[in-house]
Amino acid sequence: MRYPVDVFTGKVRDYPGSRPSAIDKVQVDGELTLTERGLQNDEQAEKKIHGGPDRALCHYPREHYRHWAQEFPEQAELFVAPAFGENLSTDGLTEQTVYIGDIFRWGETLIQVTQPRSPCFKLNFHFAISDMATIMQNSGKTGWLYRVIAGGKVAADAPLELASRVSDVSVYDAGVIAWRMPFDDEQYHRLLSAAGLSASWTRTMQKRRISGRIEDSSRRLWGK
Repeated sequence: MRYPVDVFTGKVRDYPGSRPSAIDKVQVDGELTLTERGLQNDEQAEKKIHGGPDRALCHYPREHYRHWAQEFPEQAELFVAPAFGENLSTDGLTEQTVYIGDIFRWGETLIQVTQPRSPCFKLNFHFAISDMATIMQNSGKTGWLYRVIAGGKVAADAPLELASRVSDVSVYDAGVIAWRMPFDDEQYHRLLSAAGLSASWTRTMQKRRISGRIEDSSRRLWGK
């Protein structure tokens, strides 16, 4: 199937009470260049945890916004793409139907799913909901990230098309394994076996298997 896509890019700016972020993106039309670092003119504030080869693009399903608007009616007007700072927005692709390692053809390029998007505390400030990052993580409605296998020209009128599936671990399953179940070495092995998994998630799962414990994620979720 072919999935029409909206495309967004953003610049880093300051946020009172939080750290700089490029979460506030705008829709772009026409032809763009996509490299292993992402779309031209798209920025990331903290390169250590955002961007890079395994996190070159962020994708968020447009259909999730209806859920968030119902969940938080007082902020309903905020829940429209690209409120979560995504680069790509579609209807018809969700965490349950997209798998780690999936390769999509987009224009001249090939992009590969590497991991779920890991919600961070900046979402709490962005939506003025104190625990938004935690709620998003627990919901499974996180979106996902891509690496660029083959760069080139892309355009908003070029659809996404699944070219290859190389694992049996959905993005949703990956989130459940990482965030929502007790320590489970067998499931960590399953996730590590998913071709295309990002280097950072690979390191995290390997560390869990060696240490026998789950790391503290409060700094990512709460900024502490």
